[in-house]
Amino acid sequence: MRKSILRNKRILAINDEPDILTVMEDEILDACPDCRFHKTTNYDEAVQGIISSNYDMVILDIMAFRGFRLADLAAKRHVPVALLTSHPLSPEVLRDSFQIKAQGYLPKERLAEIVPFLEEALTCPGSPASS
Repeated sequence: MRKSILRNKRILAINDEPDILTVMEDEILDACPDCRFHKTTNYDEAVQGIISSNYDMVILDIMAFRGFRLADLAAKRHVPVALLTSHPLSPEVLRDSFQIKAQGYLPKERLAEIVPFLEEALTCPGSPASS
């Protein structure tokens, strides 16, 4: 079994749906038990986590509570941002995600692919985590 790049990574997942967070946590920790996964459904807790902790990745639902504000805050702290969505991507959303240098999108219906998605996001050229 190969070792995941998620080993010892600190990941903050922010979503207004607890079930989505549970699926993410199960998928990630099943593949990499020593990944440090934190989750929240609370906006203020999310802001505090981004500001006070040293995360390797923030995963958030861009359409949930002020998602672009949270993504922008993480990007300004040089934390890679991965976006989840259950909505079609509009030109405006694509433009805004490009401006914050989001590492990519994962549709919620493909949540079972979260581990390879994050591994790719953390190793792609230009990612703060790959430097």
